[in-house]
Amino acid sequence: MTRTNPSPISDKTSAEMHWSRWGDPAHAGPLAESAHTLVDTFIGTSDTPAVDPADVRLSAPLAPELLAELEAIVGSGHVLTDHESRLLRTRGKSTPDLLRLRAGDGSDSPDAVVRPSTHDEVVALIDWAVRRHVAVVPFGGGTSVVGGLAAKRDGYAGVISLDLQRFDKLVEVDRTSMTAVLEPGLRGPAAEALLAAEGLTLGHFPQSFQYASIGGFAVTRSSGQSSAGYGRFDSLVVGLKVATPQGTLELGNSPANAAGPDLREVIMGSEGAFGVVTAVRVRVRPLPEVRTYEAWRWGSFTEGAAAMRTLAQAGVMPTVLRLSDENETAINLAKPSEVGGESAGGCLMITGYEGTPAAVEAKRLAVTAILGGLGGENQGADSGQAWSDGRFHGPYLRDSLLDVGVLVETMETVTFWSNLDHVYTSVKDALVGALGEATLVLCHISHVYETGASLYFTVATKASDEPLPQWLAAKAAASDAMVHNGASITHHHAVGQDHKPWLAEEIGPVGVQILRAVKAELDPTGVLNPGVLIP
Repeated sequence: MTRTNPSPISDKTSAEMHWSRWGDPAHAGPLAESAHTLVDTFIGTSDTPAVDPADVRLSAPLAPELLAELEAIVGSGHVLTDHESRLLRTRGKSTPDLLRLRAGDGSDSPDAVVRPSTHDEVVALIDWAVRRHVAVVPFGGGTSVVGGLAAKRDGYAGVISLDLQRFDKLVEVDRTSMTAVLEPGLRGPAAEALLAAEGLTLGHFPQSFQYASIGGFAVTRSSGQSSAGYGRFDSLVVGLKVATPQGTLELGNSPANAAGPDLREVIMGSEGAFGVVTAVRVRVRPLPEVRTYEAWRWGSFTEGAAAMRTLAQAGVMPTVLRLSDENETAINLAKPSEVGGESAGGCLMITGYEGTPAAVEAKRLAVTAILGGLGGENQGADSGQAWSDGRFHGPYLRDSLLDVGVLVETMETVTFWSNLDHVYTSVKDALVGALGEATLVLCHISHVYETGASLYFTVATKASDEPLPQWLAAKAAASDAMVHNGASITHHHAVGQDHKPWLAEEIGPVGVQILRAVKAELDPTGVLNPGVLIP
């Protein structure tokens, strides 16, 4: 058995992500020769650098009298209007977001960045925003890929980014109940480090882990790569403290109850449109003594998916379970450092196990017996560890491809097992139909349930002279294919602005009415992240 460091944090992260790229450029580099050859052969490449950051056109800073009022609330050192601070909080990290910024369009920038440090300061800022009719965009790590950080400006006196980076504490640990209270500005690595010092883990490791925040996980209903073992983030949340224009909302005085609809679910997934989360109580677990990963190979995506369903419905789930389709396996996307290298073919599955040595070995043997009995070929620990080592580096590959004129984006959905193959085929066909035959469409199953699974697509094609409308047309075609074929518009990327038309179709007119009613009651002047979520 391979034993690894109990912490999954393998490299340090910078305080801010790059303005036009993912994460820290120190972790990125030019496209590897094998990957460049692959892409150049099938798609074609051409250099497309970003503009100089000083040339990005931002909105005008907030009026001086408004800035003075903000400084009176949070202090003069915590209201920022300089170009760099505002640029770093302009939009999120979707490909459309990056295309606009790389071309010099920063029109969605905040007019000021405001950094409160207490719940009372957030309440005061919201009250101020209501009086002054200024839009407020809560900001955690800036990792949104669905337009969740670009507020509508029309009709407002300005837009501020309410940066939660000073909410960076582990407030409380209840070892008897195995819960902890975390502040929303904690990034994933910092939260895990604080918990690890107490011998605990949250176990939430999405691909955005190194930069996304605890508050962001909550309000987007995030799902991590270890969800098979730990669960989605919304299943980990026990309680919330939220500042709203109508006052403070405190939720979660018990592990479960029948006291009406669960209002925690109203806030989780709300993307800052209903209030600003200032504290999150979560379930925690003991820090695992062992982490080990293995790889399995299947003859086809259908066979591998059937094996995943068997595990889920038998209740024999590893901590990590994911399956790449034939295309994704062929280019080694599950192992970012080997993209473009030779592949043994078939479909690659990753299984991971965490816990005590005895518990890990018992679960590994149980999973191995099922997968082996279904015809899977165990590839051992090396390929599994290669996935683990590169698990947070996928977005850097997108940046390298954008640099050479290749349009790359991801999208995800979720459906029942009986509908999985139909949705998989429909979305792939829609993307190729919109972008042309010289398009790579890759997919993996990233999250598994007894009743169904999520499909996570990666798309690459030659960028046209107008890449933004090119991608938006493809996104619309794929989104139509999802919703029109019985799948959800999103499994874990949330709604933002990009998914609103399809959310309206998915939940229907009564569902839309409910969302609008909650928004009107909690935020009647509409200052909280306007334009996001609500159809």
